[in-house]
Amino acid sequence: MEFLTWVFPALVLLCTQQHRCIRAMNDIGDYIGSNIEISWLPNLDDLMKGYARNFRPGIGGPPVNVALAIEVASIDHISEVNMEYTMTVFLHQSWRDDRLSYNHTNETLGLDSRFVDKLWLPDTFIVNAKSAWFHDVTVENKLIRLQPDGVILYSIRITSTVACDMDLSKYPMDEQECMLDLESYGYSSEDIVYHWSENQEEIHGLDKLQLAQFTITNYRFTTEMMNFKSGQFPRLSLHFHLRRNRGVYIIQSYVPSILLVAMSWVSFWISQSAVPARVSLGITTVLTMTTLMVSARSSLPRASAIKALDVYFWICYVFVFAALVEYAFAHFNADYMKKQKNKIKARRQSGEVNVKNAIVLFSLSIAGVNQELAISNRQHRIPRSLPGSYGTIEIETGETKQHHVMKLDKKSGLKSLFKPIDADTIDIYARAVFPAAFAAVNVIYWVAYTM
Repeated sequence: MEFLTWVFPALVLLCTQQHRCIRAMNDIGDYIGSNIEISWLPNLDDLMKGYARNFRPGIGGPPVNVALAIEVASIDHISEVNMEYTMTVFLHQSWRDDRLSYNHTNETLGLDSRFVDKLWLPDTFIVNAKSAWFHDVTVENKLIRLQPDGVILYSIRITSTVACDMDLSKYPMDEQECMLDLESYGYSSEDIVYHWSENQEEIHGLDKLQLAQFTITNYRFTTEMMNFKSGQFPRLSLHFHLRRNRGVYIIQSYVPSILLVAMSWVSFWISQSAVPARVSLGITTVLTMTTLMVSARSSLPRASAIKALDVYFWICYVFVFAALVEYAFAHFNADYMKKQKNKIKARRQSGEVNVKNAIVLFSLSIAGVNQELAISNRQHRIPRSLPGSYGTIEIETGETKQHHVMKLDKKSGLKSLFKPIDADTIDIYARAVFPAAFAAVNVIYWVAYTM
């Protein structure tokens, strides 16, 4: 029994290994029995004999034609502060190297990415790149294919942060044009010539991109020759147009600004006597508008250009501040009219006192005249100086009154020009003028910046 306990597991293990060997042999038999024949593969060691990767194909002859094609994988981030964008692309380069041609078969060889290190490669670089890197997970993301006539297809995956000059004068109703410039770093037009691939009629993947802040409306390809002191260098450029999505800014900036302006108009319906309520409402809207302006500008570059959002913020700020000034003006007029009423009341009271005093003086003067007449009758002579003097007093009093009336007319004319308006009337006018003016300014603003 002990013998069986040792032998039986060994037999089971042996059968299992035998089954695996038979299955592996069957797989190899299927592979060998398929249409693939290993014998057609060219010997790469023979191809690479005498191959110098430091020299371009056909050195001393015509320039090498390199065809470029681009596929956009993603546009990760577009920054207005740094004026840059980050893009991940598949860059395909194709050229012909007669030194690698073979006639064993018409099949195209897909080679390992490590074989790239043995080949001559175009020194293509991104001109306006700030930084760039290759992807190497799980292996280096490189593709190399070799055709029998020596045509090589080389594809790499690159993520690059590229500079993009932006005009933010119409921000956030702006449209930007960013570029991706490709050029040879060391080879001039005498050694290498770039051109877009015939299949590059459109950029694959670009129409499927969903960006948070922008929409890609159009793109185009250009080819130009750049002149430097070291020679002429070919350059290929991809231009793509970006239109900013305005919905976020309308919700986060424009609508709150409009509501703050409308909130400042509430003070026009509050009584003039409620000073704390109107003052606190005006100051609160002004401070809130200031905070909104500062927070919106924190995400933008400190450029000298005045942006469309800044213009709108200042328009709203002026209207909010004007609502506060309106109450100050109305309150000043109310206090002024109140003081004027008090002055008129005081003048009336003083006028009544003066009339009473005049009546008393007039009665006393009449009594004095009668007494003088009685004395003169007794002495049988009439005082001639009294009427004369009385008449003189009359004449002088009339001139004085006329001069005083002229002064009053001049003062009343000046006051009519600067006649104070009732505070309630100012509020009534403000209820209509402020919304109408704000609506008119909005129409002008949106027409100017969206057309």
